[in-house]
Amino acid sequence: MQLKSLATAKLTAKAAALFAVGALTLTACGGSSTPAASEGGIQLINAGKLTVCSDVPYEPFEFQKDGKTVGFDIDIANEVAKDLKAELNIVDSSFEAIETGTALTGCDVSISSVSITDTRKQVMDFSNPYMDDDLTLVAKEGSGVENIDSAKGKKVGVQQATTGAKYAQEQGIEAQQFEDSGLLVQALEAGTIDAALGNQSVLGYAIKDNTQFTRVEDYATGEKLGIAIKKGNTAMLDQVNGTLKRLTDDGSLAKFKTTWFGETAK
Repeated sequence: MQLKSLATAKLTAKAAALFAVGALTLTACGGSSTPAASEGGIQLINAGKLTVCSDVPYEPFEFQKDGKTVGFDIDIANEVAKDLKAELNIVDSSFEAIETGTALTGCDVSISSVSITDTRKQVMDFSNPYMDDDLTLVAKEGSGVENIDSAKGKKVGVQQATTGAKYAQEQGIEAQQFEDSGLLVQALEAGTIDAALGNQSVLGYAIKDNTQFTRVEDYATGEKLGIAIKKGNTAMLDQVNGTLKRLTDDGSLAKFKTTWFGETAK
């Protein structure tokens, strides 16, 4: 997922809500801004709760189903909370707030298909990678989009501030930008765009049961996903990495990937 936007935009409703959450967190309990200690001395923003920022929907990583937030990232978040003996609390944030590190003023961690980049490492710390996720170009059959060159001059959609948006720009494509992946997929299905450029995990999942669409070209960008943690919070970083190691060693992470992405997931 995303890289930092080149232009400064107004806060979305999600981001504004996040700031409100952060403000309440800092002013609660008589104005004290000291986080509450949890199991093992980890400092949590809200006592007994692991507060996780996530950009919902971004199916199959995080989305609503039967009134609950579910998905691959949420499975991982639940395991981190379990190891902390804490309740999981999901905060729906804009990705702009997540990828700039702003979200971490009101959340303990951000788990939202966040690609690890050098730019982001300047403002936040990352866990060990938990998934590889390159880019793909998806188009409707008969659209005339067969590769990146033929997409030029066509209506191509991307999620704003993402690595997909950056790649489209680098390839000389003037793409239409959407706030989240849900809106991007809806536009593709409605035919208001000819193609969509984004991460293989999300777009591949979105079209897997729809024969009208195909992945016309993949791009090996070397993206790796990680859990974002406030810079310098080594205790939380060690805790998260410990959970990821446990999930890798006992096979749980592989099972989560098969559940949400099928056997081809890396």
